[in-house]
Amino acid sequence: MKSIFQSIQNFSNEELDLLDDLITFRMLKKGELLLTESQVCNEIVFIKKGILRSFFLNHKGGEITNCFAFENEFMASFASFITQEKAEESVQALVDTELEILDRKALEKLYQSGFNWQETGRKLTELEFVNLHKRMVSFQKLSGAERYQELYKNHQNYLQLIPLQYLASYLGVSPRHLSRIRKAVL
Repeated sequence: MKSIFQSIQNFSNEELDLLDDLITFRMLKKGELLLTESQVCNEIVFIKKGILRSFFLNHKGGEITNCFAFENEFMASFASFITQEKAEESVQALVDTELEILDRKALEKLYQSGFNWQETGRKLTELEFVNLHKRMVSFQKLSGAERYQELYKNHQNYLQLIPLQYLASYLGVSPRHLSRIRKAVL
């Protein structure tokens, strides 16, 4: 996590060392839930190893995958974390996953410690907004095949670890259509 923060902001060693007492660690087994829908999210996690997916249930009770997070990425139910209202999604480990965790109180301590941490929080929030915007636009401008190709380009090593129905849901296509897309790409 320190290297990611250092890549975003030029921190002194003392500023980065603040993390040592604030980060906790957790292991999730494949299939284990980090957060369930209707819980309040009080943690931002950094994935050291593994894959997390965020999903919700639609009006028919079907699971809709809305996000994947991979190694060296952050994950949270950000709306719940910010508003302290119940999450509208659940977060699940797709493989055994190692996490570094900053809870809400730890993050507040970092923000209170100085401008660099406040600036980093702002930059990470902006990046999250940009990613969300790009995902929304991709559903309006790109085909399912183009969305798959983009995911393949950026996360090729992980795609075989994600069950087909989760990947299809994330891309907004049927599992059958995803099979045809994969054959065309590979």
